[in-house]
Order: sequence, then C-alpha cells, then structure tokens
Amino acid sequence: MLQLSNLTLRHGAEPLLEETSATIHPGHKVGLIGANGSGKTSLFNLILGRMSADAGDCSYPADWTVACMAQEITELDRPAIEYVIDGDVRLRRAERAVEDSESGDGEDIARAHAAYEEAGGYTARARSGALLNGLGFRAEEHDNLVGQFSGGWRIRLSLARALMAPSDLLLLDEPTNHLDLETVMWLEDWLRRYPGTLVLISHDRDFIDNVVESVIHIEHRKLNRYTGGYSSFEKQRATQMALQQAQYEKQQRQIAHMQKFIDRFRAKASKAKAAQSRIKALERMEETAPAHADSPFDFSFPEPPRASNPLLNLDQVSLGYGENVVLDQVSVSLAPGDRIGLLGLNGAGKSTLVRALAGDLEPLAGTITASRGLTIGYFAQHQVEQLDLEASPLTHLTRLADDATSEQRLRDYLGGFDFRGDMATQPVAPLSGGEKARLVLAMLVWRAPNLLLLDEPTNHLDLEMRHALTVAMQGYEGAVVTVSHDRHLLKNVVDEFWLVADREVRRFPGGLADYRRWLAEPTPQATSNPPAGSGNARVRQRREQAQWRARIKPLKNRVERLVREIDETNSELTDIERQLADPDLYAAEQKNRLTELIKQQTHLRTRHDQLESEWLEAEQALDEALTPDP
Repeated sequence: MLQLSNLTLRHGAEPLLEETSATIHPGHKVGLIGANGSGKTSLFNLILGRMSADAGDCSYPADWTVACMAQEITELDRPAIEYVIDGDVRLRRAERAVEDSESGDGEDIARAHAAYEEAGGYTARARSGALLNGLGFRAEEHDNLVGQFSGGWRIRLSLARALMAPSDLLLLDEPTNHLDLETVMWLEDWLRRYPGTLVLISHDRDFIDNVVESVIHIEHRKLNRYTGGYSSFEKQRATQMALQQAQYEKQQRQIAHMQKFIDRFRAKASKAKAAQSRIKALERMEETAPAHADSPFDFSFPEPPRASNPLLNLDQVSLGYGENVVLDQVSVSLAPGDRIGLLGLNGAGKSTLVRALAGDLEPLAGTITASRGLTIGYFAQHQVEQLDLEASPLTHLTRLADDATSEQRLRDYLGGFDFRGDMATQPVAPLSGGEKARLVLAMLVWRAPNLLLLDEPTNHLDLEMRHALTVAMQGYEGAVVTVSHDRHLLKNVVDEFWLVADREVRRFPGGLADYRRWLAEPTPQATSNPPAGSGNARVRQRREQAQWRARIKPLKNRVERLVREIDETNSELTDIERQLADPDLYAAEQKNRLTELIKQQTHLRTRHDQLESEWLEAEQALDEALTPDP
C-alpha cells in the first residue's frame, strides 16, 4: 500500500501539508483534489522521490513499479511508437539481453528470448499502437519523430508512455488537458480496466466521477478522505460544512450566554467565583471555524446588448486552409439565446467552424452574414498566448474600459477572478497557464458580448474556476457556441448539440450519452450519413453494411465479454488485497485464512493475465476488421 504518515511538506517557508496521514490500498483508484497551490503536484514529487518530506514518512513496497507522465520530453529525434515503448523499462532491458546473448551459447539465447517473451516483447508494438490509436494518433503518424508533433500532442505521447509501463502505481497529473472529448472517454475506459493503484489529479469532475473510487481533498494542510467520486465528495463536504455551521452557531450562542453572565456578575462578590470559572471555560473552548463558501471567484456576465435574429447566418459556406476543404456547403444559423455544443472527432473541423464564426477565418465559398449589433466574445488558446506579458491584469482591463471607469471598480472586478492586491498590478509573464486563461476570460466577460464562442475554455482551469464559469454561463442571456471536453460544463450550459462530421455540420438528436453510443458504433463517420444514390445502390449498400455488421458483432461481443471478466477479476483482486492489508490477518491463528487468500490472489492474477492477453488479441482482431482495406 501507499502510506503517508504524519507528513509535513513545505514549499519555501510555508507548509503545504502539516502532520497529516493517508493510506491508499493496492488496486484503489483515488482522485487527488484541492485548490491550486495546495500541494497536489508537490505530493506527486514526494512519491516519485523528487522531494523530501520535512517530517513524517511516505512509503510503498520496494518492488512496486511507479509510472507517471514526463513533465518534459527531450527525446525529440525518437520515433513516436519507440518513445512510447520506452516506457516499458523491463521490456527494453529484455531486448538488450537478447542482443547481448547473440554472442553466448544456446542456453543464454533461449533464456534471453524467454525473458523477452515474458516481458511481452512480441506484442509490444501492437500494444503501443493501440495506445497511440486510442489517444488520437493516426496509424501513419506512429513512426513520425516526437519533435514533429506540437506541444499538445507531445503531452499525449507522454501519457501513452506512462500507460505503456506495466506499473503497480500510476500517477497522472491533469491527463485530460489537451485531449478532446472522444479521447477523454477512451482514457476513462482504459483507466477503469487498469489493475494497479491509481492516483489522479484532474480538474474534470465527470472524469473523476467515472474513474475513481475515492477522493483525497487537500484542505487546511490536511489530507481528507471521501468515498466515491467528485460529486459524492461535494455532497459529503456540503453536509460537513452544514454540520460545522450548526456547531459554530450553537457555540456562539454558548459564548454569548457565558459572556453575558460574566459581564453581569464579575463585580459581585457572591458570584465572582462562578464568573471566573466561566472565563476559564471560555479560554479553554476550542473555537469552531465558521463554514463558508471558500471559492475565490465571484463574477457574472452583464446583460448583453440586443441584436437582431439571426445573429449569424452561414449560407453554403466552405471552410478550410488553401486547397484543403475541412467543411463543405455548411448552412446553419444562430439565434439570440441559442446554446450550442459542438461534437465531432478530432480533426473534424470544430475549431475551424468556431474560427469562422468569430471572423478569424474567411470562407472559401459561400457567405457568412452577421446581424446588426452583434458583439462576439471569443476564447481560444491562441488568445492566451497573445497577452502582453509586460502588462498587468489591471493594465489589460484598463485598455478595454472607458475613461470614466474608476480604478477601484476595475480592481473589484478583477478580484472576482482572484486577481487581488499585488497580483492585479504585476506583469502577467510569470502567471501560470490557468491564471492567464482566467485573465482572458475576465476581459471577455467585461466586453458584455451577445455571442460567446468558446474553444476549450476550461483547459488549465481548476475545479473552483470551472464551477464559477459554469454558474456564470447559466445566468448568461446571450448565445453560446462551445467546444469542450468538460462534460459537466456541456451538460449544464448547452441546450442543443451540433455534430461536425463528414465535412458537414448538422444537428445531433440527443445528448452526451447518445453521442457516446454513436461513437461506439462501427465506423460512425461512414455509416451516419450514407451518400444518396439509386434505389438498387442503396439496397446493395444496406446489404453490404448488414453483412459487415454480422462479421463485426461477434468480435465486439468477445471484446465486451473479456472487458467484463477483467473488471470482475479486478474487483475480486481488490477485495482480497483489501483483506490482505488488514494487520490482524498476520496473527498466528489466522495462518490458514492467510494461506487461502494468497492462493486465491495468485489464481486471480494468473487469470487476469490470461484474460488481458485474450483481450489484446480480441482488440487487435476488431481493429483490423474495422480498418478498411487500402
């Protein structure tokens, strides 16, 4: 197990954690949450041996293999698939042993090849390719050099490398940043099947809900454990805060009553002794802190100006870059108050559409007509990168405000985005990615737009800021078009979805659960919108599709059955390992039970390895069946 005992951890002079403890049992999946700067990443660095505890202890079994995402990639000249396979250190060691054995005798060669096979060497490229495919890389990109990919795609490579390692403990720090919705869903499924111990830092509450079994919340320098995912944590903490508030109010009534008695009778000789005892009681009383909503964010959108309907109209619009047409003959319109979420696979054209709506991309054909009075608020990552690094948040906002706006009003407004005191007047250059994103959002809200265009607005935002943005957008009266992998935001802000697929934009009849089912269908892009043709052609096409589905169905059923059996085996293993973590089990009178549990554990682990091997073969067979012939 991973054991944190009486831990004190400092960053500079201030303690991040102080005399706090937590235990994470083998096979458990835990979400680590807390405000920015509370010590989440520092705790990861402690576990990885990159930091030392100021007091207390952090320990886990010496034979555990720990995997994590690399913070920086230096192997830029390495092919992507080889970089990912490098994550399996044991496999690479076995590879070198095979090479070294060539100069030895037959027994050495046999031993080396047996170790290579045991390390999964013969399936390594297929496993690595499956990870790259799942994370959105096309097959023809697998051999591209790491340096050919942009920063966001390198993060995906780092994630694939961490998942490739056969680890006992997996530490993931914000793995969903720079992922699209579809890849986030794939990663969820992968992590649910992961048999080891997982500690996850994430600001995506739905992702946490769907992956972890418990949450550790860093608050007031303590590690506080809650069962369930983020939604469960939120309810439990709200109940605790309500109880704490009731206790505080009761205590305040007690204090007031005692103080009244003291004030009334302190001077009377007959009552002086009683008054003194109450004074001492007040001094001994451990004061209950008042519960409070501790979010540092407090802002809302101003009422947007009126604009005629439609706000924007696209008529037979084609969009793309040079000769590359991404979207073709798009005809849609936006009305005041529309709240649209864009769905579609990576590269389908969602960001291209948003850029065109914002006026950043001229159409290749067709017309885009804006209404009189249209005011657009557009958030995209490139705008964060265009901030004036030498200017302060206050200076940025002053440039947008009219001369009559007082500095105090601007400061108060920035305070709602947690730019307070010196932070409001110092250059933005040293700010984190999340803080810069908050500043761009603050500037966007200040402009009071009647159309919000948001392209992944929650990247780098913490849970509190995501919640504040969601609440503010719920009260926003203008129109919204957003691309986001944050399903909580989409579910609470969006009324209607548009699907971007097959170079088209069309309304999607359903919600996120329907979209997930649509993604699970065989080749959804190809079958969702079959081309028009003659009656005979359509009949032939339906017959071919029915035959194709008949071949695919047993393969899909086998994959799903194996996944269920792996999940069941994982559950049984987790239960046994929970029992084995009980110190009382190692008493002499429990010897028979201990022996039986270890025997069951060995059997289940063997069964798990066999199932996983069958699952990999089944996945590969399904992938080959789904891949069209060249």
